[in-house]
Amino acid sequence: MFFIFSKVLSFLMNLLLWVFAILLIALFSKNVKRKRKFLLAGIIVLYIFSNSLLLNLVSWCWDIRDIAVPADKKYACAIVLGGFSSDDGNGGGFFNSAADRFIQGVRLQKTGKVSHLLITGGNGLLRPSGFREADWVREQLREMQVPDSCVLSEPKSRNTIENAAFSKELLQQHKLKAPYLLVTSAFHMRRSLMIFKKQGVDVVAYPCNFSSRRFSASADDFLPNAGALAGWGTYIKEAIGYVVTRYFK
Repeated sequence: MFFIFSKVLSFLMNLLLWVFAILLIALFSKNVKRKRKFLLAGIIVLYIFSNSLLLNLVSWCWDIRDIAVPADKKYACAIVLGGFSSDDGNGGGFFNSAADRFIQGVRLQKTGKVSHLLITGGNGLLRPSGFREADWVREQLREMQVPDSCVLSEPKSRNTIENAAFSKELLQQHKLKAPYLLVTSAFHMRRSLMIFKKQGVDVVAYPCNFSSRRFSASADDFLPNAGALAGWGTYIKEAIGYVVTRYFK
């Protein structure tokens, strides 16, 4: 039920959908004053949420960028959260824009920082296909000559809450000693840390897939940017997910 609720909420938080709805009301409103109000509201909302400067500020305040991992410390496992590959529609997969999660996981194993990788992720669609991310990623790791004995695969989870619950079971089965490194995107790390710790999994943040490592501003940031709309959607989803999971789940 929570899974379905989260999907519906994500749809409702589509900012472009809201702007489109406001402009449609302005278009079909017969009252001139109401038409102007909704038209102005649509323009203001569109400008605010296509503003890169405001998005950069939110990113700077929300993202966890620091990697507090001692250089000489080794860990039993790195938990790599899925979402970095997608179904190609032909029974396989492909790496998407979050692929740095995979890169950093492999890097940690290859450099001896961790002895095991736990790939957690199934298929998070409401109507899932046969694609299971963790199973596909295991094949990619084999091609990169990462031994099967070093890889734990968890292909059932559909969201971060299930990532944590199923990963905990798998780690207990294999008796791997905590703490573990948690590898996910910087924007997703705050919510992920809270969820894993709430589930009783001792993890240390290893953020990656950074949008930026420093706050910056330029004149171009005041201009409307289509890419900022998608960014705002991501952060609104993270913030709502964080509040719902912390206080109601």
